Amino acid sequence: MRAFVRAALLALAASVASGCSLMAPNYSPSLPNMQLLKDAGDAGVSVGEFTSNDLPGITLRGSSLNSPYANSYGAYLAEALRQELQMAGRLSPTSSIQVSGVLIKNDIDVSGFSVGKGMIEARFVVKKGGAVRYEQVKSAHTEWESSFAGPVAIPRGQQEYSHLIQVLLGELFADQSFMAALK
Repeated sequence: MRAFVRAALLALAASVASGCSLMAPNYSPSLPNMQLLKDAGDAGVSVGEFTSNDLPGITLRGSSLNSPYANSYGAYLAEALRQELQMAGRLSPTSSIQVSGVLIKNDIDVSGFSVGKGMIEARFVVKKGGAVRYEQVKSAHTEWESSFAGPVAIPRGQQEYSHLIQVLLGELFADQSFMAALK
């Protein structure tokens, strides 16, 4: 047991000291999210700009987690929304109904002994022909089994980011006011 603890501490120290840069996984659409969008109508929707005003980067025990989409978590959220709409057959880049937003909070925490946590919050705005039809802040929190050992906790936190976005979009799509604004 003592050898395992020593090995885990050495691995943790090596990963923290390395300060390497990791890439968040590409977004994978969620079937339940797609179904919510399909059930709410068939009007086309375009995706506007999503920004992440001065948010600190995500750090997983000294390693930075970067977005694969223009190195921006705002762009990650926009791409996730675009993919969900496309899977539901609702994406229309020329639609007068446009969803945009601002990422307010964005973090993955793998510092715990046995539990990892994800927290995200974003303001979503729906406009039709330039008029605001919806503006709300939505948030999501996730937890997963993690480990004190960095070689386990860091990759797990990296993989959980896509799931955190799925949960956030699920919260958004469950809001009937949002769905009504897409009509």
